[in-house]
Amino acid sequence: MRWTLAFALLLLGAAEPPATLYRPARVFDAVDGVAHEGWTVLVRGDRIVAVGPAVDVPADAQTIDLPGTTLMPGLIEGHGHLFLHPYDEAKWDDQVLHEPLALRTARATVAARATLMAGFTTERDLGTEGAGYADVGLKRAIDEGIVPGPRLLVATRAVVARGAYGPKGYEPGVAIPQGAEEASGIDEVVAAVRSQIAAGADVVKLYGDYRWRPGEESRPTFSLAEMHAAVDAARDAGRIVAVHTSTAEGMRRATAAGADTIEHGYGGTPEIFAAMKAKGVGFCPTLAAADAVARYAGWTGAEPAPPSVLASRRALQLARAAGVTICLGGDTGVFPHGQNAREAVLMAAAGMPPREVLMAATAGNAKLFHLADRGTLRAGLLADLVGVQGDPTRDVAALAQVVLVVKGGTPIRRP
Repeated sequence: MRWTLAFALLLLGAAEPPATLYRPARVFDAVDGVAHEGWTVLVRGDRIVAVGPAVDVPADAQTIDLPGTTLMPGLIEGHGHLFLHPYDEAKWDDQVLHEPLALRTARATVAARATLMAGFTTERDLGTEGAGYADVGLKRAIDEGIVPGPRLLVATRAVVARGAYGPKGYEPGVAIPQGAEEASGIDEVVAAVRSQIAAGADVVKLYGDYRWRPGEESRPTFSLAEMHAAVDAARDAGRIVAVHTSTAEGMRRATAAGADTIEHGYGGTPEIFAAMKAKGVGFCPTLAAADAVARYAGWTGAEPAPPSVLASRRALQLARAAGVTICLGGDTGVFPHGQNAREAVLMAAAGMPPREVLMAATAGNAKLFHLADRGTLRAGLLADLVGVQGDPTRDVAALAQVVLVVKGGTPIRRP
């Protein structure tokens, strides 16, 4: 009797998971940049089985009809901070210095859920901004199913040149907790990179420039030699590198050092973007961050926009003109999590065609971040899907009308 029961349990364990057929109005597979009317997507377990106009549907498949919708790969947030919340709720300094780590972590779990429910099934989270390695724990909690959230690529503490970051404005000589790990000189920079990777960093975040004193303009921080050493250490460990930099010189050094992506880049020039194109460096323009900060300062959205907003738009336009690969990432946390699609809307408003915006948010980010198992709808890839009402290839604002979210084959949000 025991053997019969054991054999039955073995058969049950070996049985295929049930299949689900998703039948939207159209499918944007992020392979050719086209919305295909009448296509369907078949999922079994956590993988995509088939995509196309004439999918063979197994007898055990459940069908989910999604009339009027566009089904896409799960969106990828390229630049977020789950441990920050909007600056009109609390200033950055106050979040870093006055909010307890437990509070920030609890808030981050809510932010992670909001991000997932908005259709962003993956996020590159570029630093906890003073919350240490809490993002490593949050990632594990998501992976273990303790809390809902996107698949995370975490940067942990990030690395900044000593004296260049913040908070600032306190008694000189008194040690003030900083928003990133400080390092100075090649040995310290390499040690910081390696220690963060050992602690769980999937991506290394460097600050290539910043304001040395409050009120000053940003200036380069790490020397080219320091940045080269940091990138080499990250490469040795198989990690990608993102560099925060807005000045032309900071961007030049990051490009020369071999960064994977440059974040912000508002001061980029045609020559800098041409160099980025030549070296295959991606660009994350974070238009939504510039837009949000300007609104917090009183801008109503009326044109002409403030210089900072115009600079962000111009940087995107120069990068596109140079043929640089564009990353979609809005710097969420500066503005509310769950409103990640704001970046897509602003990119389109700045002149980027909707199809290119969608490709950046899916296949483009997957390629930049070396994520070969997602970003397009193809057989064998992860079944991370998002369905939106309307056609975002015509109007990217449809990305905010989410009706379906599937992560690893499991529906998280459905009609």
